[in-house]
Amino acid sequence: MTDALKRLSEEGVAIWLDDLSRQRITSGNLAELIDQQHVVGVTTNPTIFQKAISEGHGYDQQLSDLAARKVTVEEAIRMITTADVRDAADILRPVYDATDGQDGRVSIEVDPRLAHNTHATVAEAKQLAWLVDRPNTLIKIPATRAGIPAITEVIGLGISVNVTLIFSLERYREVMDAYLAGLEKAKAKGLDLSQIRSVASFFVSRVDSEIDKRLDALGTDEAKALRGKAAIANARLAYQAYEEVFSSDRWNALEKAGARKQRPLWASTGVKDPAYKPTLYVDELVAPNTVNTMPEATLHAVEEKGEITGNTIAGTYEQARADLDAVERLGISYDEVVQLLEEEGVEKFEASWNDLLKSTEAELERLAPSEG
Repeated sequence: MTDALKRLSEEGVAIWLDDLSRQRITSGNLAELIDQQHVVGVTTNPTIFQKAISEGHGYDQQLSDLAARKVTVEEAIRMITTADVRDAADILRPVYDATDGQDGRVSIEVDPRLAHNTHATVAEAKQLAWLVDRPNTLIKIPATRAGIPAITEVIGLGISVNVTLIFSLERYREVMDAYLAGLEKAKAKGLDLSQIRSVASFFVSRVDSEIDKRLDALGTDEAKALRGKAAIANARLAYQAYEEVFSSDRWNALEKAGARKQRPLWASTGVKDPAYKPTLYVDELVAPNTVNTMPEATLHAVEEKGEITGNTIAGTYEQARADLDAVERLGISYDEVVQLLEEEGVEKFEASWNDLLKSTEAELERLAPSEG
């Protein structure tokens, strides 16, 4: 057992793994991480699926069967990924039961090519919830302009959602508003609000990557002093917004009806700059009722080098605002950066999905039975 991970959990941070593959399930590795590393949830990732499908043989039998049935590559991907999510959900079911549905969650994303289509996103979310058919699933919907009304619609149907690709404070407020509006719809339908859960995935490291690049281009001492500060400041101000929204009269009325808070989830918490401590985005974002979804390398780094010293967000809002203001004063536009990151985020998800399509198609062709 690891003290740093244990302390993190005790501070109210749910540790989720940002990685799922069949090998992780069948080898017993996922069960081991749950048992020994305090992992209480998993988020899926098309890049990991693509790597697992193209490099290993764990999917050969299923792919061979799918090839024999001549299914489309899209259908094959859905059969493969939902099978993994179902199995992972079953492994995490005891955690789900023990935490009254708070954790033990597995996330699966809608096709990112639908990110700008509200109606198609809702239809896909319904289909995924039906296909996986596990109460501890979260459907990942990106926080694009078209994604916001889709979140309200899907929550209103009683489907739990992981809202992803949030970079800006303004968009995060829209996400929380969409969640409350969805709960109000669900309540009007007479649904049990206590069964509807959501997390809001606020991306961290990419903010520093983009802003640091611009600070480096300026090259002044003032610019250098601000490196590595924007992402943490941004996330801390997101937590401030969370505290405001989930203490409002509107929220209190829903909570009385059984609703549960939408937790902030810190995503993209592996550091991109080797100059930074590998546990930076874990150590500095400790607060109650949050989730930190980590790549495995970050999980082990926290286990070995994490410095968990209690709540590191409380009392930081003034400094966080000052840090973002200082970046803005240097001519780096916050609004421009977060808009760019959202657009790039969708493009990266689409590119990963297209790679997954290509790899799966190649495997279906390789394993297709000879005619006759």
